[in-house]
Amino acid sequence: MNRIWNSIVGKLWVTILLLVSFVLFIFTVFMLEFLENYHNQQAESSLRQTASTIASIVDERAEGNVQVKIIQDILDEHTNALIAENPNEVVYAIQEGINQQEIQDSILSNKAFETIYESNEPILKEMILPSQTGKDKKESYVVLGFPLKSEEKLHGAVFIYQSPAAMHETSKETTKIVFLSAFIAFILTTIFAFFLSSRITYPLRKMREHAFELSKGRFDSQVPTTQNDEIGQLAVAFNQMARQLKHHLEVINQEKEQLSSILTSMTDAVITFNRDRTILVSNPPAEKLLQKWFISKGSQSAKPIPPEIYHMLDHVLDFEDKIEEELAIDGSYYSLTISPLYSGELIRGAVAVIRDKTEQNRLEKLRSDFIANVSHELRTPIAMLQGYSEAILDDVVSSEEERNEMIRIIYDESQRMGRLVTDLLDLARMESGHIRLYKDIVPVAHVLERMTQKFAQVAKEKHVHLLFQTDLREDITISMDEDRIEQVLTNLIDNAIRHTPEDGTVKVTLTTELSYAKIAVEDTGFGIPQDDLPYVFERFYKADKARTRSKGGTGLGLAIARNIVEAHEGNIKVESVEKEGTIFTFYLPL
Repeated sequence: MNRIWNSIVGKLWVTILLLVSFVLFIFTVFMLEFLENYHNQQAESSLRQTASTIASIVDERAEGNVQVKIIQDILDEHTNALIAENPNEVVYAIQEGINQQEIQDSILSNKAFETIYESNEPILKEMILPSQTGKDKKESYVVLGFPLKSEEKLHGAVFIYQSPAAMHETSKETTKIVFLSAFIAFILTTIFAFFLSSRITYPLRKMREHAFELSKGRFDSQVPTTQNDEIGQLAVAFNQMARQLKHHLEVINQEKEQLSSILTSMTDAVITFNRDRTILVSNPPAEKLLQKWFISKGSQSAKPIPPEIYHMLDHVLDFEDKIEEELAIDGSYYSLTISPLYSGELIRGAVAVIRDKTEQNRLEKLRSDFIANVSHELRTPIAMLQGYSEAILDDVVSSEEERNEMIRIIYDESQRMGRLVTDLLDLARMESGHIRLYKDIVPVAHVLERMTQKFAQVAKEKHVHLLFQTDLREDITISMDEDRIEQVLTNLIDNAIRHTPEDGTVKVTLTTELSYAKIAVEDTGFGIPQDDLPYVFERFYKADKARTRSKGGTGLGLAIARNIVEAHEGNIKVESVEKEGTIFTFYLPL
């Protein structure tokens, strides 16, 4: 029921009903008033006609009984008549009901009828007289005094009074007819109003349904346009609005997807801040950066963004100014650009573009270190070549033995420079991904033992014990580039022998761990400081800073070894304790 009252149909229906009901009410009131007046006029006219007829009969002076009989026939059941010669004498009284004498006395004694005996004009008056139907009860009667014809100055009169029951009955019937007509009109109006309101509001209801469909994102629904009036034009406009809305939303979604793709594909972190410093939007690099800051903050991670960035954000939001800065945060280096975002003329937030330059700075440092190391490594042998060659050219040497020694030194340094250049080229190819492996299926235990035994004579000359141990069966094979793995093992064993004192031990062990072959080169040498362990696989790293160049390598061997192992989809690690020894371990997939 509430749904009907709250709908347009109900409101329009009630409005029409109220309007028609008001009109019917006014019409009924006026109609009843009109009919009442009409009935009164008809009753008065009927009384006058009846009185005139009775007066004519009396004036003819017929026999008394005949006159009474005729007058009774003329009068209806609700009409009574009195024929008086004067106010004190009633000749004939034709009455019904009770209280007849009281009614006669009231009529004859009424002052309004005192002049009727001397006048020729009838007198009509509405009087309150005793009731004809009940004692101690009075009713309203219409009394007409009609003079009799006479040449004398004083003459008689006919008094006719009518019971109100007749008029009431007529009015009652008329009222029933009026109210029945009003009720029928009300019912018909109700049906017509409901039909009309439903007909008018049907397109509006359809538009409401389609509006709900639009709110759910279903833009293909169309409102039927079967009318050419204002509602039909509204339906056409509604369909056009739906098409335009669909088009604009598609454009917005395309722009949103385009912006999302751009943000996602960016390598820089992009964070959009609201004016209250909360984060609105962030791309994947920004999410990773926020996770990194969150983890680094630990228990103080309520605000993972560093305070330096918040200070820059406050500056941008307060002064509406773009700011660019480079910051060092927790050992990392960042380039920040924060710009304000506007909504009309008001600033609504800011967007921060953060570029992690840690790797770039590290590579820049490696490049500068590489240039310095290469320059350092080449400067000494070049200086020695230049110095000894000038000594030979200037005949500074005094003996053939010294001359041969200088020539040997020049040869050794040129060989060292050649190895350095070769290692640099190999390392550059490996790091650029151009390394090529020639893999074969080989028995891993036999091949590694053979590679180890190549250093037996060198170890013997250094008075170092060289051992090879394995618990693998000889039929277990592995896919690897034998030459490249021999290059790795040669570098590790050579380093171990060179850094192990006399009577020390260098042990090569071969075992399995999960699905990998585990090769470990362990020595009892001087060890590597803990601070240097993270850098042993960097270029030009040398653990013994004080060793002579005659014993030293190029400093590229471990870097090359790492690239070879990783090219085999393995990994390499180092463990060391100073003055106890070092263990280099690398894994190759079986």
